Amino acid sequence: MAGGNDFVVVANRLPVDRTASGWQASPGGLVAALAPVLRAHAGCWVGWPGEPDVDVEPFAFEGISLHPVTLSADDVENFYEGFSNSSLWPLYHDLIVAPRYAPEWWDAYESVNRTFAAAAAEVAAEGATVWVQDYQLQLVPGLLKQARPDLTVGFFLHIPFPSPDIFRQLPWREEIIEGLRGCDLIGFQREEDEQNFRALVGGNGQCPRTGAFPISIDPEAIRPGAREDVDKLRERLGNPRTLMLGVDRMDYTKGILQRLLAVESLLEQGALDSVAVVQLATPSRERIEHYRLTRREVEEAVGRINGRFGTVGNPVVHYVHRPVPKSELGTYYAAADVMLVTPFKDGMNLVAKEYVSCHPDGSGALVLSEFAGAAVELNRAQLCNPFDLESIQQAILAAVAGDREAMLAMHARVMEFDVARWARTFLEAL
Repeated sequence: MAGGNDFVVVANRLPVDRTASGWQASPGGLVAALAPVLRAHAGCWVGWPGEPDVDVEPFAFEGISLHPVTLSADDVENFYEGFSNSSLWPLYHDLIVAPRYAPEWWDAYESVNRTFAAAAAEVAAEGATVWVQDYQLQLVPGLLKQARPDLTVGFFLHIPFPSPDIFRQLPWREEIIEGLRGCDLIGFQREEDEQNFRALVGGNGQCPRTGAFPISIDPEAIRPGAREDVDKLRERLGNPRTLMLGVDRMDYTKGILQRLLAVESLLEQGALDSVAVVQLATPSRERIEHYRLTRREVEEAVGRINGRFGTVGNPVVHYVHRPVPKSELGTYYAAADVMLVTPFKDGMNLVAKEYVSCHPDGSGALVLSEFAGAAVELNRAQLCNPFDLESIQQAILAAVAGDREAMLAMHARVMEFDVARWARTFLEAL
């Protein structure tokens, strides 16, 4: 039976987090982009509230209907930590670590996707538009089309899509492709991802419509810190001549260790003088071994660099391993002379765009991995190969010299192509 919502977003998580005082909006560009669309179209968001084994009744939040999906602790372990993040995530990020393919993980992935598809079918009105988000829910489009052929179904992949040779490793590759064939439109971050998908499924005439729709940020949500806040932060860091910044989830794809090794090598060579590095690393998927290992390696490097090159009360690397409020990030971005964004592979990397948005005067400089989706649009950054320490070092040295014209051009691009335009462009195409 059809529900009453003409527009439905289906995502792994609801756009809210539960706090001691109730629900609050989650940080993130996706929420900022889609909330106005949902409000305008009497829309509904289907997702998991973030707590296992907890049933939450549907509720409204800031003018949006929220339809919670219940997941058990076993679902979280097998569907989310297992298949989504220990099978698909490393596979789609070009095998930076080896994926593990466990049949019980696949069973959980299939089961949870059925649960999400059933929830979406329940809340969607006759002829509604349903927009499914990301790699955790790739079976949902096909399941939805079977149950509700009247629906228009879009899907957006926020992470990279691998080359056909890599994708074909997946024992359940046909099932994933069949799920995506239920889409009326599939959106990818880059043309390269779209081409990889089309090369995989396009030869048999059954390829859905596809397009490249690079996601962006809400510039209003990240405002540059006030001058006095920036001055205070730099003073707390010892007023270095050059302040470098990294802002990442603690994830093995992000290349945090490699950028620290590059800085360490430049310090050894005497190529950097009066420098401070701030590394903000949000905890992520800490029950997965590869993530624990990444954290251990990063923290060993931080300690070694500070032991070799820091002084009492004046470390070189200032390391924070906890979430930093969005309200404070603008101050860090505005204060940083050089932003270090060096992932081995990234669907987009919105941190790079956030940093650029906080430098309207053309100050600052961006060191950016050529394997981040953001490198397509921000191609005037100091691009580097994150697998090559020499390449990172050269990019850092070029960034220290600065390029105001390049920063101004990138700032204009980010401000024009914001997240609202991304959502509008995809939905118009759908």
